[in-house]
Amino acid sequence: MTAFRPLVFWINTIPEMVILKKFILLTLVATIVSVVLLRWVPPLTSAFMIQKNIASILSGSGKYKTRYKWIPLNKISGYAAIAVIASEDQMFPEHFGFDIGSISDAMEKHSRGKRLRGASTISQQVAKNLFLWPGRSLIRKGFEAYFTVLIEIIWPKKRIIEVYLNIAEFGNGIFGVGAASEIFFKKPPSKLSISDAALLAAVLPNPKLLHANRPTRYLNARKNWIIGQIFQLGGPDYFKTKQ
Repeated sequence: MTAFRPLVFWINTIPEMVILKKFILLTLVATIVSVVLLRWVPPLTSAFMIQKNIASILSGSGKYKTRYKWIPLNKISGYAAIAVIASEDQMFPEHFGFDIGSISDAMEKHSRGKRLRGASTISQQVAKNLFLWPGRSLIRKGFEAYFTVLIEIIWPKKRIIEVYLNIAEFGNGIFGVGAASEIFFKKPPSKLSISDAALLAAVLPNPKLLHANRPTRYLNARKNWIIGQIFQLGGPDYFKTKQ
């Protein structure tokens, strides 16, 4: 231990290092408190929504508008949760924030020259959309992993899927199934059918180009695939039985 004493002394006495230590400690406390609060408090917005609004202002277009309406999970059709699980993260009830199998598959395909596809879980997407900025840097990925671990430790799976369904983008500026179901289907989210829910889940990879109210042949094919996966998993009760 004596070999490390000069290093410890340096860290504890150099002004810049003292400031850095305090900054790291404050960051840890602030992030943990935020995640704890959001276990029960509906988020008023998300980092992704804020960034899109700022980008619109800076571009001077003035046409962008955020549509966001928080809906409790018990007022959302059970088909919505199972549809996004079937589409985005079928291991969601089982994993602890990271789907190691999907990550390995993606890296293996990339090593064979195929395009590297995302292997983000629903928990990772919540961490990214709620707290972080877009990008693929190692620093950003590190923060994503950190928030994912916090969310998985502090929130139950039911809360994670509730927040995801409310902050995911289903159209340009349309966030959450509350706004999406009213805009695209003219109905409350509690009345979403399996077809509606699968269609919303189908647009998630690219909500700017894919439109739930104007489905293309590709979108309908993806919707039908998701419906098939829903039945394979066991329907809406699949997620409930895993709680």
